[in-house]
Amino acid sequence: MHPGRGTRNALLSLGERRYLEIIAPDPQQSDVPDNYGLRRLDEPRLITWAAHPGNIQALADRLAKAGIAAEGPTPGSRQRPDGKLLQWQTLSLKDNANGLLPFFIEWSANSAHPSTDAPPGCHLANFQILTPDPDALTKTAQQLGLDVAISKSPTPQLRATLSCAARELILTS
Repeated sequence: MHPGRGTRNALLSLGERRYLEIIAPDPQQSDVPDNYGLRRLDEPRLITWAAHPGNIQALADRLAKAGIAAEGPTPGSRQRPDGKLLQWQTLSLKDNANGLLPFFIEWSANSAHPSTDAPPGCHLANFQILTPDPDALTKTAQQLGLDVAISKSPTPQLRATLSCAARELILTS
C-alpha cells in the first residue's frame, strides 16, 4: 500500500536486482488524485520503468552539468506489512520522452532490494524501447548511462518480455 498516493502494489522478482512492481488503485484511498491514470485503464500496461544508476547523487550532478533537467534525489520510504522499513532515493527527468525514459532509484544500504524477497519464478527476457526517432533517443539514453535496446517503430512504446515457466508474457505501454 502507498498511503496518500491512492495505490497499492505487489512485487515479482525477475532475477538479481530486477523486479516488476504491479500497481493498482487502492479502493480504500479513492479520495486521492489518480496520478498515474490507473483508474482509466481497462487492461494491464507498463506505465514507467526505473533504472539503478549506481550513485544517484553522482548522476544528478552529471545531469546538471550536462544541462539535463531533473528533480531529486528525493528520499522515499514505506513500511511493509511485515514491519520492515524500505528506504530509497529517486531522481526524475523533467523530460522523460513521454514515458520512454526511466526514473532512477537507489535503494538504501539498510533496505533489502525488492528482488531478494519478492516471489520468484519469472525473469526479464527482453526489454526495449520503440520510438519513431531511435537515433535521438539513443543519444539521450547514452547521456543518461542507460544500456537499453531502442528500435524504430511508428508508435512510441515500452515492451518487456517476461519468461515464466517456459512461457513468455509481453507487456507494453
